[in-house]
Amino acid sequence: MEYRELGKNGLKVSALGLGCMGMSQSYGQGDEEESVATIHRAIELGITLFDTADVYGAGANEMLVGKALKLYRNKVMIATKFGNVRTSDGTRLGINGRPEYVRQACEASLKRLGIDTIDLYYQHRVDPNTPIEDTIGAMSRLVEEGKIRFIGMSEASVKTLRRANKIHQVTALQSEYSLWTRDVEKEILPACRELGIGFVPFSPLGRGFLTGQIKDTSGFGEKDFRKDNPRFVGENFRKNLEFVKSIENLAAARKCTAGQIALAWVMAQGKDIVPIPGTKRRKYLEENVAAADLKLSKEDLDRINEIAPPGVAAGARYTDEMMKAVDR
Repeated sequence: MEYRELGKNGLKVSALGLGCMGMSQSYGQGDEEESVATIHRAIELGITLFDTADVYGAGANEMLVGKALKLYRNKVMIATKFGNVRTSDGTRLGINGRPEYVRQACEASLKRLGIDTIDLYYQHRVDPNTPIEDTIGAMSRLVEEGKIRFIGMSEASVKTLRRANKIHQVTALQSEYSLWTRDVEKEILPACRELGIGFVPFSPLGRGFLTGQIKDTSGFGEKDFRKDNPRFVGENFRKNLEFVKSIENLAAARKCTAGQIALAWVMAQGKDIVPIPGTKRRKYLEENVAAADLKLSKEDLDRINEIAPPGVAAGARYTDEMMKAVDR
């Protein structure tokens, strides 16, 4: 496994992390035994960055991750997030970045994870009603107290990122980035590089779509949020299948999978980029990790850019309501 440095404060992690959200929500029924086995297999394969959030499974995901990593604490980096507030049944209550809430959320996450210090603590979404200086100021105090090591942000705009970085060095920005979501290339990535901020792409496999394994949506369970995602619905879905077919053809020529092409492409965009593909099964974890060894030639990259230029995906990446919380 290759290792990369996130930001300029010395956080070194595996070039590929593991997103743990799907083990507890959004993608159908979970299986705790298989999820724990998947986390342990990830450690065997050299993965050191594990990503969760207080809102995933209403706290259940943090408890699962904490339990699975308990015996490996000195070998791994645990990243979690705060700010998205929901009830225990998943009802959205808004976004909270107030200083008193930052501390409250951090203490609760530490308890669920069963650890003394969070390695990388993200503001999950920017609170439009709280000055970012106040939120980052509260996070900075947590660093001073040793409750967190590094500060991260998620889906923040360049303007907000600059303001935040003046208060405390931001180590990583986590936002969506993949072959069908390339919005960050225009302003976000250049700003991160200017400011010395690492970039952590979530959904680098397009919520599973870029693997080529999803040919229809009939298999999605009631709790699978993709059922209402614009890119998985109607004519958008049919158009997106066509472009993924081209990725599959390229993968066949390279004797790998479409998902491995998609991950290798993201990793090839810079040594400051650490994608966190999510999975709850060892089979797909092993396939994803193999992508770290896939070296794409200039010809491959040129061909991929022809197949998947910015804006190639049909449909928005979120519903209108969810889009309001990004890039602000």
